[in-house]
Amino acid sequence: MKKLLFLLIFLGGATAFAYFKAVQIIHTPIPVYENVIVQIPSGASLEKIAAILEDAKLIENRYYFLLYAKFNRIYPRIKAGEYLVEHDVSLTQLAELLASGKLYMRKITFPEGKTSCEIGKILQNNNLLDGKFNLPDEGTILPETYTFSRGENRQKIIEQGQRAMAYVLEQAWQERDAGLPLKNKEEMLILASIVEKETGVASERPQVASVFINRLRKGMLLQTDPTVIYALTLGKKDLGRALTRRDLEIDSPYNTYKYAGLPPTPICNPGKAAIMAVAHPDKTPYLYFVASGTGGHNFARTLNEHNANVQKWRRFNK
Repeated sequence: MKKLLFLLIFLGGATAFAYFKAVQIIHTPIPVYENVIVQIPSGASLEKIAAILEDAKLIENRYYFLLYAKFNRIYPRIKAGEYLVEHDVSLTQLAELLASGKLYMRKITFPEGKTSCEIGKILQNNNLLDGKFNLPDEGTILPETYTFSRGENRQKIIEQGQRAMAYVLEQAWQERDAGLPLKNKEEMLILASIVEKETGVASERPQVASVFINRLRKGMLLQTDPTVIYALTLGKKDLGRALTRRDLEIDSPYNTYKYAGLPPTPICNPGKAAIMAVAHPDKTPYLYFVASGTGGHNFARTLNEHNANVQKWRRFNK
């Protein structure tokens, strides 16, 4: 009886020690000295997940994680993907993070003024994305920074950008100034794409938009170089050189030196600022503008004023 009692006491003590040791281990934070991104593969077993966490030095012993995850039914809730661990983390906190589905989000940026072909290249060259995609129609993607989780389908990013553009365009059309010589929001988008390509100076966009609005009202040719460049390249590549007089004779509906009105489609994907500039252009008498040589443009009301500005630009270049 004494031996049996001693054995029971010993086993009870050992069990209590093991229990308190386990509690200490699962609740004691593991030091994280720099951000750790851990990837849980799709279909990974609990044993595989535990090994990944141990290799990343986020847990001390995989077997404690296995016991905790099974006992607390964590495993069925663990979602595949990347997770960011930014600070010291205990086993329990790590398990809850993996079960939360709060994936680490990557970012991809489409700069303003890129053509759909250029956006397609950005998507294709991002090896954190997956899947094929349909090249979007010109002007249908809103230039913006979008978030995604590793392995997300490229087509999903395109659809996200298209929804964003549709929303911004509809909002701008509904809030536009009265009396604009634009039949619909598609024409607003086309003109915004021209404004986007004509100036990289944010403060100038409403002025540039006013020039084209004034020309449309008067039935004048828009005579804008970016549309000719698009006629030559269709947005598939950089022209790689300056336009020539011969280029201005190209027989294309995008040649606004030859055909009146707007081109048939946008020539790039304009940003929200360019769209809003067309929706709310400055009220100016300007009909012309030319590069100033210092990053902006000089605007003119008459052809004589414009020619004088052109001479200034030529002298500046010399």
